[in-house]
Amino acid sequence: MREESGMSIPRRYPLIFNPRARSQKGGRTRQFLMEHANRFALYATNTGQEAMELSKKFADEGEPVVIAAGGDGTLNAVVSGLAGSHTALGVMPAGTMNVFARELGIPQNSLPKAFEVIEKGFIREVDLFSANGSPFVQMAGVGFDAMVIEETKWESKKMLGPLAYLLSAVKILGEKPPKIEVISVDGRRETGVAVLCGNGSLYGGQFKLFHKASNFDSMLDVIVFKEAGYRLVLDSLHGIALGGIDLCSSTSYFQSEGLTVRSNRPVPVEIDGELLGRFEEVVFTETCSRLRVLAPEEPCGTPFADAVKSLLQWPPKPYEVQATKTL
Repeated sequence: MREESGMSIPRRYPLIFNPRARSQKGGRTRQFLMEHANRFALYATNTGQEAMELSKKFADEGEPVVIAAGGDGTLNAVVSGLAGSHTALGVMPAGTMNVFARELGIPQNSLPKAFEVIEKGFIREVDLFSANGSPFVQMAGVGFDAMVIEETKWESKKMLGPLAYLLSAVKILGEKPPKIEVISVDGRRETGVAVLCGNGSLYGGQFKLFHKASNFDSMLDVIVFKEAGYRLVLDSLHGIALGGIDLCSSTSYFQSEGLTVRSNRPVPVEIDGELLGRFEEVVFTETCSRLRVLAPEEPCGTPFADAVKSLLQWPPKPYEVQATKTL
């Protein structure tokens, strides 16, 4: 709050959003923002680059909080702009997956509750890794899953939703896979056809693929897929069902502080669900600073995740509070 002419005026948060989002959730987000316009300074962006530059500008000017309202693409762009700064990230989940928001327990289906998290001012400091210098907070992929993202066009996603990714995956399964080598900083070497790196535990929404992962341990959980084609997909589903991808014989699962991935040809790379580009070599390292995020002091579970845990008898791990700083 600030005082002006004897009146208490609520704080206005810089909020970055993508006005082109046409989903039902995007529509509800715009309505919420208009109804609470006195609390936000709204910045509609046309590209991820513009969102990154705006958030960096706010951080350089010393803004204590910048809010990202959108999906994982908008979030990744804002994170890139805030990397290395003291500015805290506020998250208003408005996309389809919102994987990072789920990871931290930020309410998914209630923008008022998500805004309450921001207003309470509790900050958690999470690991921030990079792929060839580009920051990411949740996960990254080299090979198959990045190929699916590259293959899936915006028009298909608009018409078919998640089914568009499935159709792209079926098409890619018949292609000749790359040969990939993974070299960990501790000297471990693996070979395969695709790699996933998890900073958090979740992948694709609510699936706990990286079951040892934590956003606070300065480690990446690495999955190297040894076989291509339908075996890759079937083993992934089998591992999720059993509670650990490392239970599959065609995969290697390990943790690392950093690694280098090399391919025999340029392959797509994605970070936080956004295509980064094609590379023959990708270097994963932890950045020199952590990302400050406004998050609940205790996680807000989802009915789906709770039901799966109950069904498979997965007891939830204690949720440790990593920071207690407030704005």
